[in-house]
Amino acid sequence: MTLAILCSGQGRQHANMFALTADAPEASGLFSRGEFLLGGRDPRELVKTESPERLHQNRAGQILCALQALAAAAALRCSIHGRFIVAGYSVGEMAAWGVAGLIEANMVLDLVGQRADAMDRASPRDDGLFFVRGLSQLSVGALCARHDVAIAIINPGDGFVLGGSRSALRSLSDEVKGMSGTRVVDLPIELASHTPRLAMASAEFRRILRAAPAAFPSDRRTRLLSGIDGAPVLDVQTGKDKLADQISQTLHWADCLQGCIEGGANEFLELGPGSALSEMVAGAYPGVSTRSLEEFKTLQGARAWLSSA
Repeated sequence: MTLAILCSGQGRQHANMFALTADAPEASGLFSRGEFLLGGRDPRELVKTESPERLHQNRAGQILCALQALAAAAALRCSIHGRFIVAGYSVGEMAAWGVAGLIEANMVLDLVGQRADAMDRASPRDDGLFFVRGLSQLSVGALCARHDVAIAIINPGDGFVLGGSRSALRSLSDEVKGMSGTRVVDLPIELASHTPRLAMASAEFRRILRAAPAAFPSDRRTRLLSGIDGAPVLDVQTGKDKLADQISQTLHWADCLQGCIEGGANEFLELGPGSALSEMVAGAYPGVSTRSLEEFKTLQGARAWLSSA
């Protein structure tokens, strides 16, 4: 078996997102680091007591999502054997570097906080993201050109995340809703991630990443994929540059999933929060086994599945 581990992005934060990892001793240090980065609020309590709006604020959302993936990986590490491939969706790509062992996990959380701050500083006010399905990439590209919107993420099955000002996105949405067979969803994201509107954040984060310690682990059984092209990360510095670039460039998530398949993956595990990535795998590759961590009732169940797989 070759396992593909998928690290989720923002959008599915919820009160029970740490249900399986909250008490895992392997993750206790990560939760302490998250508490520090969240201003002294224990992440496990914060998700239960704060409003959904607070959980989806940019800085909090990025830290919570990266923390979930890193905590889950730490708790499951002893049950992951053989080769595995790691890919991350949006901020999940930051967590993927930690899961793959190129950057120490607590350092990843620190970098995620700095990434979020750089994005907040660079973002114009009242930006956001929409999801569109049911149109070809050519048609979506033409719509974006007319409305001054950019393609942020390309998902399988003609699914596109679009970014821009809220007014431009509303105008585009009104046009799309008049077309048959289309679906438009307003995403709970506060800025136009993965579009040129955040070019200044990419430049700032590139400088931050260059100073961050990173190296391939001595055990090279892990393949890490880059979000902007789905290619394996073979050189740390080139990989860091791509990691900075993805803040303001289109993510080719469909290519990442294809890269997992071409790398031999026949089992997928999404670390969460949520199961959006697992659902994408099931839709694009119906013959492949895919699970989300949230499908399991206990960590022991997830560990047993990994061991048996």
